[in-house]
Amino acid sequence: MADNILQIKGLHAGVDGEEILHGIDLNVGRGEIHVLMGPNGAGKSTLGNLIMGNPIYERTEGQIILDGEDITDLQADERAKRGLFMSFQNPLEVPGLSMEAFLRSAIRERTGKPVKIFQFKKKIEETLSILNMEESYVERDLNVGFSGGEKKKAEIFQLLVLEPKIAILDETDSGLDVDAVRTVSKGVELFCQNGGTLIIITHSTRILDALKVDHTHVLIDGKIVKSGDASLVQQINEGGFEALK
Repeated sequence: MADNILQIKGLHAGVDGEEILHGIDLNVGRGEIHVLMGPNGAGKSTLGNLIMGNPIYERTEGQIILDGEDITDLQADERAKRGLFMSFQNPLEVPGLSMEAFLRSAIRERTGKPVKIFQFKKKIEETLSILNMEESYVERDLNVGFSGGEKKKAEIFQLLVLEPKIAILDETDSGLDVDAVRTVSKGVELFCQNGGTLIIITHSTRILDALKVDHTHVLIDGKIVKSGDASLVQQINEGGFEALK
């Protein structure tokens, strides 16, 4: 059995005084792939944001432990330094900051050391090739003028370059055409093959086709109502969420 890289214990949280999560317990083993599914408003994205440390959401009870360290009270940037990564449904545009400059700064902040330019450039080139992306991608301002599909591919590009311990992908495959899903899936698969740990929040199951899912969890009304293996995904596809309430 894999050792737990992430532990969530009795997590209660919400926004603007309204509780959304009502006692979440979750253990994620190192190198595992976990899928979070559930109807709209179930609390899936809230859970992802709480793990990442988004200050909009307020934790009222519970703990978050990453690699043996209690990170419950750490800010988002400190969590990122410790190896957490989150891909958002709608990535922000950052005018005046190129993707290359952003990645170079992120690596420097995480390691506390100057970036080795030759190795960095080589990693950039290899990742561009893997995702079939033009070199101009990294020279453009971060997400500015990007299409929806380009933003999602840019997030996976960042994932592969930064190589975090654990990644949370929030609806990464939503709104993508077949080719874009294939490209994104290829990047996610490579991250997992290299030992990355993954939590995927999704309504669709297209991105799961190339992955070996270890655990599936269903959130309804802020609670995990059922957990299982990859077969639970097929069960949901066939019968929906109503049968699990």
